[in-house]
Amino acid sequence: MTSFSLAGKVAVITGGSRGIGRAIAIGMAEAGANVVLAARKAADLAEAAERVKETGREALTVETNVRDGAALENLVRQTVERFGRLDILVNNAATNPVFGPIAGIDERAFDTVMNTNVKSMLMLSKLAREQMKQQGTGGSIINVSSTGGLRPGRGLGMYSVSKAAVIMLTRVCAGEWGSDGIRVNCIAPGLIKTEFSRALWDNEERLAATTSTMPAGRIGLSEDLAGAAVYLASDAASFVTAQTIVVDGGQTGA
Repeated sequence: MTSFSLAGKVAVITGGSRGIGRAIAIGMAEAGANVVLAARKAADLAEAAERVKETGREALTVETNVRDGAALENLVRQTVERFGRLDILVNNAATNPVFGPIAGIDERAFDTVMNTNVKSMLMLSKLAREQMKQQGTGGSIINVSSTGGLRPGRGLGMYSVSKAAVIMLTRVCAGEWGSDGIRVNCIAPGLIKTEFSRALWDNEERLAATTSTMPAGRIGLSEDLAGAAVYLASDAASFVTAQTIVVDGGQTGA
């Protein structure tokens, strides 16, 4: 089981202060990695960092707006200055400012969704790749998509488009960067109980209708994503790249 260890590794997690990103950060720290948490709100970052430190690992917080190219460069620079390396990148930050038919979306909302959910992933992944190449030891990039990227969610059309793009971006980067020793994979969560998805689970009647079709019989928790992320980051997944692991309680397969 030592192949699942992340001892000696440094992991950067965007959107790492809350929800899925926070759970992945704690899981990777428990597996032995030092963790860099990137998000916009200092208070949330500080709380998440304390949870990471409780595992005995080090935590660095970097206030980051992923839509800002200079902020992404600063994130990688601070990571290397503090830890001397970057081995794992988890592109988790995302947004969904619109709900409703895609015909109603305006250009500003379109740009916000695509720039946050797709463009930022590519830009930060490129920066991480350059650092990993300099180190000469390869690395692992994990993109967080959604089951909405596999089939459209009602009222979540633009979000689904962006998350489908994430899945294809994963496959393209994996194909082009494999020769650098960099594996690129994707996790597609289903309905997870976070503040981000509150509108989808806060109504008991709607929630009951959703879980009635799920083999697991419940919606997911943020912690349910940590194991998949640790696996993809570790040597246990050394022959796994260009893949999307669905973590949805069986909903899309049933």
